[in-house]
Amino acid sequence: MAAVCRNLGRPSLLSLPPFLGLIDMLVTAIRYRIRDLLYPGLDLHTRNRASLCRFWQTGPRDVLDAGSGNGYFSWLAYQTGARVVAMNCEEEQVEKATDFLIGHRRADPSRLRFEQRNLYELTRETRVFDEVICFEVLEHLRRDRDVVTEFYRVLRPGGALHLCCPHRLHPRHRVEVLDTQESGGHVRSGYTEHEYRELLEPIGFQIESVVGIGTPAVYHADRILRVVRHRFGDWAALPLLPIALPAVWFARLNPHTPFSLCVKAVKPAGGP
Repeated sequence: MAAVCRNLGRPSLLSLPPFLGLIDMLVTAIRYRIRDLLYPGLDLHTRNRASLCRFWQTGPRDVLDAGSGNGYFSWLAYQTGARVVAMNCEEEQVEKATDFLIGHRRADPSRLRFEQRNLYELTRETRVFDEVICFEVLEHLRRDRDVVTEFYRVLRPGGALHLCCPHRLHPRHRVEVLDTQESGGHVRSGYTEHEYRELLEPIGFQIESVVGIGTPAVYHADRILRVVRHRFGDWAALPLLPIALPAVWFARLNPHTPFSLCVKAVKPAGGP
């Protein structure tokens, strides 16, 4: 009897796994809820680029998100009715985006697919697309002309490339230390409109529009968040996010010196 009484005060070993399983489910649910609230994250420039969706098509179509990051723009394209192939060279980001957007948000895996791919491997790509989205990626690649040539090849005639890169004339980019080894940083400080034309038009692209994005308010608010995140961690920056978000909400296109420059380039309908 004494042994029974002693055991009454102890958790059953058989009950521990279900209990721990419930705790794990609760933690996972809370983690997903927090990510739902904060998605796409603390980067204000990423949030600001969502305004470029106005230049995309809508409805059923095939979209390549070349350099998809955390999958935010893939998700936005998916929500407009597209079938999206999202390519990212980092396995961890591919796994996280798949888990969150397909596993948690229940995106249709037949319409949203994340693949670990290096954009230099596009030479082996046999699928074709109506749109290519490439945001803040090309400045990381030395062989930018090779990559945009492949974009042109995989686009259907009449398809569009939506390209967004740093504006080389912005003060922040003028003083940037470049990554000469192509190890993840910027190998070039960005592009001007003239440099975009020199890159794209000889391939056959017709530039339909050039738009500047990233106001001084967005730049300075994001810079403050980055300083806090670097010194104290993301959790310390969270209380500042609601204060910083109006800079994005009221941001306009084509400020005097934009942080990034975005181009919509079309493959002619009669193109190969």
